[in-house]
Amino acid sequence: MPHQYIKKILQARVYDVAKETPLDDARAISKRLNNRVLLKREDLQPVFSFKLRGAYNKMAQLSEEEKSNGVVAASAGNHAQGLAMSAAVMGVKATIVMPRTTPDIKVNSVRAMGAQVVLRGDTFDEAFAHSQKLVDEKGYVYIHPFDDPDVIAGQGTIGMEILRQEAGPIHAIFVPVGGGGLISGIAVYVKYLRPDIKVIGVESEDSACLKAALEANERVILPQVGIFADGIAVAQIGKNTFDICRNYVDEVVTVNTDEICASLKDIFDDTRSITEPAGAVALAGLKKYVAQEGLEEKTLVAIDSGANVNFDRLRHVSERAELGEQREAIIAAKIPERPGSFKKFCKALGQRMITEFNYRYSDENDAVVFAGVQIRPGNEDREELLNELKEHIEEVEDLSDNEIAKLHVRYMVGGHAPASLDNEVVYRFEFPERPGALMKFLNKLGGRWNISMFHYRNHGAAYGRVLVGMQVPENERSQVARFLEDISYQYREETDNKAFQLFLN
Repeated sequence: MPHQYIKKILQARVYDVAKETPLDDARAISKRLNNRVLLKREDLQPVFSFKLRGAYNKMAQLSEEEKSNGVVAASAGNHAQGLAMSAAVMGVKATIVMPRTTPDIKVNSVRAMGAQVVLRGDTFDEAFAHSQKLVDEKGYVYIHPFDDPDVIAGQGTIGMEILRQEAGPIHAIFVPVGGGGLISGIAVYVKYLRPDIKVIGVESEDSACLKAALEANERVILPQVGIFADGIAVAQIGKNTFDICRNYVDEVVTVNTDEICASLKDIFDDTRSITEPAGAVALAGLKKYVAQEGLEEKTLVAIDSGANVNFDRLRHVSERAELGEQREAIIAAKIPERPGSFKKFCKALGQRMITEFNYRYSDENDAVVFAGVQIRPGNEDREELLNELKEHIEEVEDLSDNEIAKLHVRYMVGGHAPASLDNEVVYRFEFPERPGALMKFLNKLGGRWNISMFHYRNHGAAYGRVLVGMQVPENERSQVARFLEDISYQYREETDNKAFQLFLN
């Protein structure tokens, strides 16, 4: 297998349209981690993503008859742009099927290059199913975004460039993983020439299809996929890519949304460029791996894979970055309802900055405050803060990892429910974000039970998030679960969530 791919990579026709991207020193993050961190800047490609390499290389292998039939692909956006540009250069008709949740910047870019865009489904897999239907009906040639030897070879040219650009020792290369085309191409080339270099895949926790496949020793389909990092939101690793990964990838690291947002900020601080969430995934994994392994004075490479992000999503990124870097703690504290209590609370914080403070009168005895507090990176300072607060304040809760607190409570008004409110249950929902999505959700929820609380905030992410309170009698609780399953949106009961109990119940 490796010989086949090495030859394909060496002969890949990517430089007709793609360029050799720089391997930049990330000086600030290197100093902070006490390792030399290099960023492979694929965000600087003409379509702001590495996908151009694989798409063009595959197109270059087509016969004249295949080109005359036209090509089709399913893509969340970056492969679509790579294929659209390749088709435009070659004068080939291209149709791209994209999930409806694809950022507008990617959809508009594909259309601007002359490709026909068809929006279908909420995930890559739904878009893929429709693209196969077009292959059968129209006779188009399907250009797979990752599970094709020529596409893999095109992406493998990145590994070839890295080894040429950095001749010294490299401890590890961190690669974002969606369907596996990028890491397969890099791994097979790097391991053939420099087997001492670790190749480490990085996945978002809510779309970790390679990790799941490696643990099961077979390809699996994830039941649901989170699409904050939409460029790697794939439910199943490819067949060809899995065969390569199980033999040439050393391990897989998973990262959460907050860690991705923090790394997006790191890249901005070092390069003054804004990457997309999937583009920051590799650096997030690198940082996590360094902390876990205690690495020092090593050369580490992270693939900055793309920069196609909707501007409004940066609002969400900015809010979560400090939490991802563990520079902010979210604290709930119960203090006496009397003059001087807030001053005592601030004094207990010492010299730390308060980033946010929310309070609403609830009764004459106690007040519950919601505070954001600036801390030094790492869990040690957060623990120190909590211990210091507990010396002065009887009841303190750390809500830094509480999704209800981060997504809803800090933005809500109205305070506690009246004592007369009974039979309240609380659920948190996620649904694909698009025009009309909230109304569709409300229509599905219907009027069966009285809604006692509702919070929705569109913050630029691909999924809308709603917190709902409903009055459901005890004898109807079992019906709620069946009803919610029929809605088919991802949900979780949060009636016992500490943030809800403290501030809203």
